[in-house]
Amino acid sequence: MTELKSDFLRVMNDRGYIHQCTDLEGLDAYASEKKVVCYVGYDCTADSLHVGSLVSIMMLRWLQKTGHKPIVLMGGGTTRVGDPTGRDDARPVLTDEIIAANMAGIKKIFEQFLIFGDGPTDAVMVNNADWLDQLNYIEFLRDFGRHFSVNRMLSFESVKLRLEREQSLSFLEFNYMILQAYDFVELARKYSCVLQMGGSDQWGNIINGVELGRRVDDTPLFGLTTPLMTTASGAKMGKTASGAVWLNEARLSAYDYYQFWRNTEDADVIKFMRLFTELSLEQIAEYAKLEGSDINEAKKILAFEAVKLCRGEEAAHRAAETARKTFEEGVLADSLPTIEVAQSELDAGIPTFDLFRRAELAKSGGEARRLIKGGGAKINDAKVDDENALITGDAIGTDGVIKLSAGKKRHVLIKPV
Repeated sequence: MTELKSDFLRVMNDRGYIHQCTDLEGLDAYASEKKVVCYVGYDCTADSLHVGSLVSIMMLRWLQKTGHKPIVLMGGGTTRVGDPTGRDDARPVLTDEIIAANMAGIKKIFEQFLIFGDGPTDAVMVNNADWLDQLNYIEFLRDFGRHFSVNRMLSFESVKLRLEREQSLSFLEFNYMILQAYDFVELARKYSCVLQMGGSDQWGNIINGVELGRRVDDTPLFGLTTPLMTTASGAKMGKTASGAVWLNEARLSAYDYYQFWRNTEDADVIKFMRLFTELSLEQIAEYAKLEGSDINEAKKILAFEAVKLCRGEEAAHRAAETARKTFEEGVLADSLPTIEVAQSELDAGIPTFDLFRRAELAKSGGEARRLIKGGGAKINDAKVDDENALITGDAIGTDGVIKLSAGKKRHVLIKPV
């Protein structure tokens, strides 16, 4: 690779964000001379994004920090269609009310990472429903549909995989890539947006937008994708035994978010520091020298910095202190995740496996039973053997709570009310 001139692409390259680019040399020349207006799209399928979206969020943050302008595109329109990428079945159809509520939840996340406003490099948030809702179907087909080859669309990975597996792909979903391409054209016209970024699974959709802009407006557009995020053991980034790692506090406590990063595999610590913190590369190089149990210190730094970016510095300090008290002093910390259970239920007794399920230390009763049978469950730090044993008020400790543990690092307090 030739030496990059723009600060933005140097950061992207040095920290490991770049997988593919439609024209790296052209984008570098543009970014070194002009302000890049760039967008990433987020569909509103839940009221929070999860860690899988964090790479693109960090890219937008670095884009802004190096003097360019981010656009956060909310998919109020495309969420109604559903992106078929990476799925064997159609996404559930959401009502407009659910989409609006999801969008409100997602907006809160970006306030932590980006500076919004009216300045030249201030971020803006837009909703593609603003233009997609106004489309005239016949006009749209005539003006834009003719630029898409069905033969080529069938060759894209998201479509090809569904067809190879003989999974149904509706005409509604098939339209998704056309609408996403049109988003790029609209953003180029309205905001002089020249770059779309996304995960490597979006490469086909991004290329469609780049080519559509060239064909209909003769506008040079660029696409940039990131590598597929997996852990060193091959697991998909952000997936855990207890489900997705959500970015919103309402979905996942700062402590649990801290613990997710604290439990990073040794081989991933340095890579994740580059991608998910703003520590300098010089600092990260020093942490890369740590070996053996000393790597745990780097994991604590990674966890602290990741929480600080997503939840704020105060939350990061609280989470780190909770972890320290829990694991190093062996005491209960006030900020451990807590769920409330009616005292009357405890008086009657709750089956052990069901209490672990309700505490979300297992996704189902069956998973809770397996956890207990495997010896990974503890109540008040004592190992549990009988999955059906009734837990009653007798288990309440002097702190007024019952401590449930799954393995060494996941704890929940049960508080009677």
